Amino acid sequence: MENRTGKSACATRKLTTFMTQPTFPGTTDRRIDALLALLSDNAMIVISGAKIAREIGVTRLTVWRWIQKLRALGVRVKGHPRTGYQMEEEPDILAPTLLRRRLHPGPLGKRVYHFFKTDSTNSVAMTLGERGETHGTVVIAEEQTAGRGRAGHTWHSEKTNGIYMTVLLRPPILPQQAPLITLVAGLAVREAILEQTGLTADLRWPNDLLFGRKKFCGILTEMNAEQDQIHFVAVGIGINVNHERIPSELSEIATSLRIETKRAQSRVEIVARLLRHLDSYYNRFVTEGPEAVVARFSEVSSYALGKRVRIETASETYTGTTEGLEPGGLLRVRRDDGRILPVIAGTLSEAD
Repeated sequence: MENRTGKSACATRKLTTFMTQPTFPGTTDRRIDALLALLSDNAMIVISGAKIAREIGVTRLTVWRWIQKLRALGVRVKGHPRTGYQMEEEPDILAPTLLRRRLHPGPLGKRVYHFFKTDSTNSVAMTLGERGETHGTVVIAEEQTAGRGRAGHTWHSEKTNGIYMTVLLRPPILPQQAPLITLVAGLAVREAILEQTGLTADLRWPNDLLFGRKKFCGILTEMNAEQDQIHFVAVGIGINVNHERIPSELSEIATSLRIETKRAQSRVEIVARLLRHLDSYYNRFVTEGPEAVVARFSEVSSYALGKRVRIETASETYTGTTEGLEPGGLLRVRRDDGRILPVIAGTLSEAD
């Protein structure tokens, strides 16, 4: 049976609102977003293909093709012969309309660029930043083909099981303070995961979150700046969420929220929580300065003080013991030769 509860008019208004949202080559067709919203709003009702087609402005054949595409992504849509389609459960797709409903008012997430597949959300965000895109814009993908990490590392981006997103920020700070943005993002992720799962993650300076020695989240911060001015910062965040298994070559060093909690987690809820905490920590940093960020990171990270670590750089590898954070967010390490120096660059790991 078709929806006769009046919700279709509401869905049409939502489509009109969404049609004003931004586009970029490769972004998800805004009418697919409207399709997801329409089915989600009427989850208990079978809606005919003809009705859906009229609501979102496409043909019935296009509706059928898009339903197949959504099913391939794990969205459970039941087809009823000669009557239509029905959503069987709330979809965990990071589409703009479904995501924006869970966000609190504010600049973060007000504009969302969604991709079913892209090379790297950071690459897209850097391009958008150069084009003048606004502060708080979010780029998010169901899958990345060339996800990046620090020091040229790649990020395993399994389709629809992880969170692959970049937040574009325009902070009124000096370029030398930019490393603190990575710490801000790490603290926000930690709070969001604690709220969502009840699990307390460790922060490995400067950009990793772990359970034990296994990483589940990495942060890549890139910026466009001059010597004395930041134009914008792209904060890339990758989180292993619903991966049931980790590739064998990574299984000793990586994990996921699903593996740790033994149950699936809502990516939509995690992103909503993350953006809320990121907004809070970011505003605190901008208004109060770096002291609060450094103090909080030092409080919750086991790597900040007294941790035996190994640092690998392009020119050397050395071990030492962490001696706390400098005011600008750099980690001090007492090398085994007795020198206490900040870590400027390199890969940090726990020493055996």
